[in-house]
Amino acid sequence: MKRRALVLTSESARHPFRQTLPPHVLSVPKPSRTQRDDDQDFKLFLLSFAAFFTVFYSFIA
Repeated sequence: MKRRALVLTSESARHPFRQTLPPHVLSVPKPSRTQRDDDQDFKLFLLSFAAFFTVFYSFIA
């Protein structure tokens, strides 16, 4: 015997295609944080600064 939901559409899904999808497809699992990426913005800033400095310095020299 197949188990089916009583409500076949999700009212929170506004698009007609999303309304036809089962509820477990729309639920988004929380991403697991295996590593700490709190300093990712700082690392990107330093990388960008170093790249800009290298390019700017090579044009002057």
